[in-house]
Amino acid sequence: MTQTILPAPPTAHQREASSSPAPATPTRLRQLWRGRVEDSPHVRPVLLGLLLATALLYLWGLGASGWANSFYAAAVQAGSESWKAFFFGSSDAANAITVDKTPMSLWPMSLSVRIFGLSSWSMLVPQALMGVASVGLLYAAVRRTTRNAWAGLLAGAILALTPVAVLMFRFNNPDAMLTLFLIGSVYATIRAIESPERAVRWLVLGGSLVGFAFLAKMLQAFLVLPPLALVYLVAAQPSVGTRIKHLLVAFASMVVAAGWWIAIVELWPASSRPYIGGSQNNSILELALGYNGLGRLNGNETGSVGGGGGWGETGLLRLFGSEIGGQIAWLLPAAIALLGLGLWFRRGAGRTDRQLTGLVVWGGWLLVTGLTFSFMAGIFHAYYTIALAPAIAALVAIGASILWDQRDSVVATLGAAFVIAMTSAMSFVLLDRSASFLPWLKYAVVAVGVATAFLLVLHRLLPRRVAVAVATGAVIAMLAGPAAYAVDTAATPHTGSIPSAGPSTGSGGMGGPGGNRPGGGRGMGQPPTQQGTQGTQGTQGTQGTQGAQTAPGGTQTQGGTGGLLSGSESTDEINALLTADADSYTWAAAAIGSNTASGYQLATELPVMAVGGFNGSDPSPTLAQFQQYVADGEIHYFIASGGGGGGRGGMNASGSTSTEISTWVTENFTAQTVDGVTVYDLSGGIQ
Repeated sequence: MTQTILPAPPTAHQREASSSPAPATPTRLRQLWRGRVEDSPHVRPVLLGLLLATALLYLWGLGASGWANSFYAAAVQAGSESWKAFFFGSSDAANAITVDKTPMSLWPMSLSVRIFGLSSWSMLVPQALMGVASVGLLYAAVRRTTRNAWAGLLAGAILALTPVAVLMFRFNNPDAMLTLFLIGSVYATIRAIESPERAVRWLVLGGSLVGFAFLAKMLQAFLVLPPLALVYLVAAQPSVGTRIKHLLVAFASMVVAAGWWIAIVELWPASSRPYIGGSQNNSILELALGYNGLGRLNGNETGSVGGGGGWGETGLLRLFGSEIGGQIAWLLPAAIALLGLGLWFRRGAGRTDRQLTGLVVWGGWLLVTGLTFSFMAGIFHAYYTIALAPAIAALVAIGASILWDQRDSVVATLGAAFVIAMTSAMSFVLLDRSASFLPWLKYAVVAVGVATAFLLVLHRLLPRRVAVAVATGAVIAMLAGPAAYAVDTAATPHTGSIPSAGPSTGSGGMGGPGGNRPGGGRGMGQPPTQQGTQGTQGTQGTQGTQGAQTAPGGTQTQGGTGGLLSGSESTDEINALLTADADSYTWAAAAIGSNTASGYQLATELPVMAVGGFNGSDPSPTLAQFQQYVADGEIHYFIASGGGGGGRGGMNASGSTSTEISTWVTENFTAQTVDGVTVYDLSGGIQ
């Protein structure tokens, strides 16, 4: 007679070990990863609601920001007119000079403008859609590491409501595309760890996305490489040697994805392509490794308007400062604390534990990028911190999921209470910096936070309904502050080169929306030689004759030439002057600096040469080249600059190319004033 032996019920230790997937068949792994996600019928409607709410937040009133950053808007317009300008990222359709970045972030906007015509909406909608995609992709990445859809939804909501994310996904800077591609690279790496049989193809995708991120904003994209490589080496199932080979394949795919464009530009004859803006030697490699690379770290940025310590005090507390804290710091302490708590609770789970995988990759992202931003001595703006938003959102969500799983633990209970109390205190500090903005909110947040933290300690004694209310209070205490800033950011038009999220902090610099609020001293966001202000209401500053440009199609009674950080404003009379007989010229006009040129180009949709690029400090064109253009009848007008660039090699620097050109024009041609703007007609020859 055969005796049947039944297996003993699993012990508590065995149940804990089974909560993290051990090596198994691919089918079993997929079942483990997806099982908890599909248990609740409410997940998909809530996810759809999150994405729709994010789209509403990012798209509502989008056209109010006009051309946003007119420096990039002019390049978008040029790319919609000329495929050559599209490929190189030229500032004008006649391809005089490029923007000072690689151009991939401009391509979706240029294609949209080519299809739908030039408008603020057609330019900015692709950016907003990238924001919605980023929220969805972060949800998917966090869901896979926690096997908990609600954690993914929390991560997506936190990212969607981060003030600097709202700002950048409604703006035309490269940071929107950079963020989307980097989140995608993490997702692809997680999928490679999850599916050993398909690891190579997922790693190729991940490496390619980092390469594409490089083509959006150069070396900043590479800050995610250490955590990506570390997490695969630690958590992947193949042997160490195989893991290293896989990473080499991923690295090769990254080089190919980023290098094809770099190689073409380097090999293209310089005489038949635009000058590489931001470089001093017409080299894309110099731009990538210098001005937009190591120069950002050490402050040695030739041709820059700042650097060398002029961009704010560095140190561990930089991200909590008055001009940066409101952009990103709301949940930064919570993310760090939850990272530590999560690592403590998963310390014995094994290297392939998926929650541990999430903590390592997002924690590495946060630490590497956060420390870089804290100590970099070169150009640094508060909006760069959008690169921290996905990591903060993911760590808070993963940490919350782990504490929920460990809710019977005293350490987890006290840790959760501490995080909630600390986050509400952080919100109080940040809200207090904007004293006139919803003054009651900071007290409400602290009251809810403290009450929630206290009740959380007693959660075992509470009935279920009260426990749900406590959980709701915790979410409110943590998200009310950033949500209020997010709505304020979406409701406020933003223009200029240094936008900032949320209401004014009253400290000047980048404290206010749209750039710099008047009434304060120089802040981190303002270069040391440029202390003017440029608010959303057109506040005058020292760098130009006016502040923010008008919305597309708007007219002014008097023109403004803009300046280093603000775009120029054209008028009907100036437009008529530039468009008259424009087909006879390669450039309707030339002006010192990209922002001075941009407004006239966007108003007329005609090429306007940006002499010296963004800062007016690039040696292009040379005086001899400019004189030849004039002699050949290629430039119709020269528009006098609205102000100087400052810094090393700025627009007003003695002996700079732009100064030589400006001096030559003023000495040899007759000036006329059109709607308050000084214009020189170059078509009649030297006077």
